[in-house]
Amino acid sequence: QVQLVESGGGLVQAGGSLRLSCAASGSIFSISRMAWYRQAPGKQRELVAQITSVRTNYADSVKGRFTITRDNAKNTVYLQMNSLKPEDTAVYYCYAIVQYTATAPNEYQYWGRGTQVTVSS
Repeated sequence: QVQLVESGGGLVQAGGSLRLSCAASGSIFSISRMAWYRQAPGKQRELVAQITSVRTNYADSVKGRFTITRDNAKNTVYLQMNSLKPEDTAVYYCYAIVQYTATAPNEYQYWGRGTQVTVSS
């Protein structure tokens, strides 16, 4: 009932920048939390950054380099990634916690399919 579509990944040299976008569509009344995770080959998926109505959080490894923002009117979350390093290479996944309607308070988790980010040295 909800789709998350990421875009903006690609190949960039170390020190470069990329901006990821994730648009949520479907049966959406509200989104309490949106986040970006990443998974490198052979590693577990890890939280990169998350945003709610009151705060943002970042992994220590990206603090000061990445910025997460959100456009509530468009149900879209962005991840501006600056000063990229080879160790940032991974598939980046969008995540959202969605409430369908005002009368049904249950929330549901959704994942995007991921977008590849490759940083060359």
